[in-house]
Amino acid sequence: MLGLFQRKDRLIVHGKAPYNAEPPLDRLRAAFLTDQADFYVRSHGDIPDLDADGYRLTVDGMVAAPLDLSVADLKARFAPVTVTAVMQCAGNRRADMLAVAPVSGDPWAPGAIGNAEWTGVRLADVLCAAGIDADDGRHVAFESHDRIADTDTRFGASIPLAKALAPETLLAFAMNGEPLAPEHGHPLRVVVPGFAGIRSPKWLARITVQDRPSDNPMQADDYKLFPPDVTAETAEPAHGITIEAMPLNSAICEPARGAALKAGRHAIRGYAIASDRAVARVDVSTDGGRSWAQARIERDADAPYAWTFWEIERELTAGEHELAVRAWDSAGQTQPAAPDDTWNYKGYLSAAWHRVRVTVA
Repeated sequence: MLGLFQRKDRLIVHGKAPYNAEPPLDRLRAAFLTDQADFYVRSHGDIPDLDADGYRLTVDGMVAAPLDLSVADLKARFAPVTVTAVMQCAGNRRADMLAVAPVSGDPWAPGAIGNAEWTGVRLADVLCAAGIDADDGRHVAFESHDRIADTDTRFGASIPLAKALAPETLLAFAMNGEPLAPEHGHPLRVVVPGFAGIRSPKWLARITVQDRPSDNPMQADDYKLFPPDVTAETAEPAHGITIEAMPLNSAICEPARGAALKAGRHAIRGYAIASDRAVARVDVSTDGGRSWAQARIERDADAPYAWTFWEIERELTAGEHELAVRAWDSAGQTQPAAPDDTWNYKGYLSAAWHRVRVTVA
């Protein structure tokens, strides 16, 4: 496996401290399972250097039998499970909203996403071993070993108990059959398929069952969706929508934005994702959305939380073309036409038609 700095060199870096980076889109689209070296990295502080042999996980709160577990304990006491699922930053495709008006946060292109086989144990099994009472009003809070940048506060977040008990939600120690790399959460992370990556903390230290969401600033104050008239100065976190499930989305990975092409037939390729619904259709336009053609889609029916690949070949004549893509899910829902429709000052949940301009000679 490539070393940490070799893996970092393969990515487009948006920030070095904290380290945030995404892969070039053609490499992202090259394989259904995203290699760890090509997987986006979203950090909120320094990447901790943890020794797997000395690692312990605490499970406490509203449970009958608190637990103190090593990774070896998890592997010995609970059945191993592998789930294929997308991990996606809530700020994926923020750059499209930035083109409308200024937003906060890193200017992610459509590469703040990846699809992997996550191996670990079901969070539900661990909670049951701790003697949890499955009360729908409860929450499962996570605390990590990393500290939020410029603070002494450890990173934390929470999810509703119902999602914690869902069979797809894991405590993962491997990714695509390999141990987690340091930047992806070694030695243990949470994986919450269908939810924004913020709900899947890396470098997990503690799990607490409680009667309210986490009061960590990452949960209580950040990752909230606000209306377009709200600014950083007027935002009231309690009035924002907590970002959990991710919206229907799609992106063009090839050709690249600004590509210079020769006239003729060209393959247009990308991905689509619908969280816990299936992607039913993908439409592609070569004239900015005035006309559409249906792309071929490729998905794994046994992996409902994985992404769907799509591809189409179109004849491109000389001149400038605005390529666009929109996906439809199994409920007949589709994406908004323009990023203006869902713009918010944090640039979250950017899911309008993805548009790529190319020049053909």
